Amino acid sequence: MTVEITFPLEFVVGGTPVSLQTKRISTREAWRDKIRTASAGALPEGHFCSAGRIVVTLFYFPAEEMQGDIDNIVKPVLDAFSQHIYLDDRQVERILVQKFEPENFFAFRAPSPILEQAIMGSKPLLYVRLSDDPSEDWR
Repeated sequence: MTVEITFPLEFVVGGTPVSLQTKRISTREAWRDKIRTASAGALPEGHFCSAGRIVVTLFYFPAEEMQGDIDNIVKPVLDAFSQHIYLDDRQVERILVQKFEPENFFAFRAPSPILEQAIMGSKPLLYVRLSDDPSEDWR
């Protein structure tokens, strides 16, 4: 039986995100597999890929000051969702990406339980939220 994904979808991926500039294919594949494994608990069994509009939020919580640029972590994450959560990353209409280094952290007003897990969890980790409503923050 195949089922649709219910959005929003949230999960946490432990570890340091792989940069777009990583040359080793095995490193990129290992990161993709880690993302897909982490997403399994948020996805219904037997799900099929969404064909609709997608909004992606990525919050990176490094253990110390981040080395490299935050924008370099986006593409490998989006690629991991392709043919897994959505059909193609052309469906992504908005991306919010932010790093929360230990000395530059601020409190969230009303974090979800999964975001709270990311805030309190062992670092480094990546919080991921996917939605099918591009206007959700603008109503």
